[in-house]
Amino acid sequence: MELTLEIMFYVGVAVFVHILVILFVMGKQKSKSICGRHVVVTGGSKGIGLCLAVECAMKGADVTVIARDEKMLSGAVALMEVIRQRPEQKFQFRSLDIGGDYEQVERVLGEIEESVGPIYALINCAGMAICGVFEEVSVADARKLMNVNFFGSYNCTRYVLPKMKKAGEGIIVITSSQAAMFGIFGYGPYAASKYALRAMAETIAMESREFGVSVTLALPCDTNTPGFEEEEKSKPRETKIISGGGGLVEPEAMAKAILKDALKGNFISTVGAESWLITMLGGALMPWDGFFTNLLHASVIGPLRLFSYGLHKYFNSVISKCAKEDRQQKALKEEGSN
Repeated sequence: MELTLEIMFYVGVAVFVHILVILFVMGKQKSKSICGRHVVVTGGSKGIGLCLAVECAMKGADVTVIARDEKMLSGAVALMEVIRQRPEQKFQFRSLDIGGDYEQVERVLGEIEESVGPIYALINCAGMAICGVFEEVSVADARKLMNVNFFGSYNCTRYVLPKMKKAGEGIIVITSSQAAMFGIFGYGPYAASKYALRAMAETIAMESREFGVSVTLALPCDTNTPGFEEEEKSKPRETKIISGGGGLVEPEAMAKAILKDALKGNFISTVGAESWLITMLGGALMPWDGFFTNLLHASVIGPLRLFSYGLHKYFNSVISKCAKEDRQQKALKEEGSN
């Protein structure tokens, strides 16, 4: 009991100091302007992607949204027209399978630049989730997850990165997930695709910094989106219990945080104390921004390692309890059939 209270004390102190760091140090960072610049948002027809497109439009950017559903894309453009900030602002959409053939992605993005102008910011937000015990997720679904989540971001980033380096400026956002920080029951292939995005973002950030290109890795927690509703349909009971304690963040709040971090050039973007804590514990080698943030981590990460141990103990207890209940139900069914 005393050890638990001590750990919680360290957690509370870490969160409090982190808030102070953000307010008084990181808050002084100068934000870039996207007014009059061309921003492309993939997955921009709904959820976090749509909210990000709206936020960019509110800041005066020319916005292109990319997804596959033309009806929803048309609705996204109509929404941006309503909140137009400048008479000359340009809004458009393209229906495209960004996880498919790279040559097609290259061609369409080239056409987009010809009609609106060079892409200054690419916000990769297209993604999906299919949950299930590892061996129960079909091979076809695992490939689909990797195509949509990883190759969708890879293809678009592959196109814009050399152009941004040549121009000496640009912003790239790669939307991963808290599932990229550690593997969770029921998230196997999905988490693998999000881990891949995390590694890609870290690599690109290191390669591009000297060329004036900033990379932001967004790590959303559970967010109240149509995608999350669909995800819930395939989640095992254990996964729902493990991930359900953190609550839901509204997509508007998530989008505001991601865009704010991207415009300030922050590599990591999270929302909420729980996400920050998990990201800190799971990403000790990630390039956290700011000396004071890293000093904070150095002072508290040792004691907080015990917190992660307790977290895994809790997860394993949930899995064991569910497995026991399943065995009991199976035994009752077998008795009834006899």
